[in-house]
Amino acid sequence: MAAAIKKVGVIGAGQMGNGIAHVAAVAGLDVVLNDISADRLKSGMATIHGNLSRQVSKKAITEEARAKAVGHITLAETLDGLADCDLVIETAVEKEEVKRKIFHDLCAILKPEAIVASDTSSISITRLAAATDRPERFIGIHFMNPVPLMELVELIRGIATDDQTFEAAKGFVARLGKQVAVSEDFPAFIVNRILLPMINEAIYTLYEGVGNVEAIDAAMKLGAHHPMGPLELADFIGLDTCLSIMQVLHEGLADSKYRPCPLLVKYVEAGWLGRKTQRGFYDYRGAKPVPTR
Repeated sequence: MAAAIKKVGVIGAGQMGNGIAHVAAVAGLDVVLNDISADRLKSGMATIHGNLSRQVSKKAITEEARAKAVGHITLAETLDGLADCDLVIETAVEKEEVKRKIFHDLCAILKPEAIVASDTSSISITRLAAATDRPERFIGIHFMNPVPLMELVELIRGIATDDQTFEAAKGFVARLGKQVAVSEDFPAFIVNRILLPMINEAIYTLYEGVGNVEAIDAAMKLGAHHPMGPLELADFIGLDTCLSIMQVLHEGLADSKYRPCPLLVKYVEAGWLGRKTQRGFYDYRGAKPVPTR
């Protein structure tokens, strides 16, 4: 069954989508990258080109492999371009109503045997599957960011996901050269259930004046050997994404320990979402990032 996945559709050309398209193309699969915005498709493709060239210069792949990978990717501005895919992975914004609408429109044009997956970092797979015409052929395939570098993929079965779909997804992840962690369908799964409360706690530490931005990040980098400090990491992930995952945890598990820090809410309300908007816990507009508190 796993061998049947030859053509993969990816919905969304942002940092997750272009990363998934990249690794699938390097693995020799045909990829259709879809986005409603032509500009986002263009910038997603530019990122893929840049990342592939970096891999060549680091001798991670050959020049021939790079050229082959590029040849495996086609771009589509409408979902119709995904009609003959064996597997389609959605990487849209972390908002349930947006994802449900995509799945509704997608299922109308997909062949009945195609598998549908979501790269959601926190939303119930069972609930998303119920919005489709094929809950047994629906699964969570959650990649880590940045996709070309991170070795892990979380696989999450919904209540209806059948064994064939699970095995096919496992085979697909193995083909990409990545490792699987199987998670039950609980809010935020494994990685983000552990990681995001840590980031939220770091923001509380800042909010309560225990330490400033630099002290908190240095403490975790030098004191716990984290490659990035938690506030720097929050800026990298996007503060809006951090907030939406904390909200899913808080609502889904109804435990006050998951309450999003008011300071995180304030930054998101200000539109200071981290690197992507040039300001978050650091200001990225100058030559080097400067803490904003």
